[in-house]
Amino acid sequence: MKTILSVLVENHPGVLSRVAGLFSRRGFNIDSLAVGTTENPEISRMTIVVEGDEYIVEQVKKQLNKLVDVIKVSKISSDDSVSRELVLIKVDAEPKNRSEIIQIAEIFRANIVDVSRRSMIIELTGDKDKINAFEELVRPFGIKELVRTGLIAMNRGPKTIKVEEEEKD
Repeated sequence: MKTILSVLVENHPGVLSRVAGLFSRRGFNIDSLAVGTTENPEISRMTIVVEGDEYIVEQVKKQLNKLVDVIKVSKISSDDSVSRELVLIKVDAEPKNRSEIIQIAEIFRANIVDVSRRSMIIELTGDKDKINAFEELVRPFGIKELVRTGLIAMNRGPKTIKVEEEEKD
């Protein structure tokens, strides 16, 4: 079972290394990891997707809470949250194939962010299934390069993950 954890950490050099080190020392696998600053520039938010049963997830949460730079660890329910991933795909785009590639991109509401004589870079945001489906449709044209951000997630409604325990709309 995959579980999404949101981890608020102090925005200092070396924090990511300490978190990754914790996972490797304990033998836990990180399925996905995305990190960025929050509305407070002194705090970063890590979205970590871990594979494991409830016991493993609880162990990961306890170990994360022991790290000095960790402020708060919260489990995000996949049923009551919005999650997305970003992918950039560089596709072979010979002139004869471009209109077909553009049509596929439009169907998926993807953006073409770069075009050259023989390729184009397409940006797509969505869930894992949407991104995988898009990738399969453009694969026959030839994928030159592909990069994915990893999952980011946020609770729906008034529930927030903040340093203080307040809940706001």
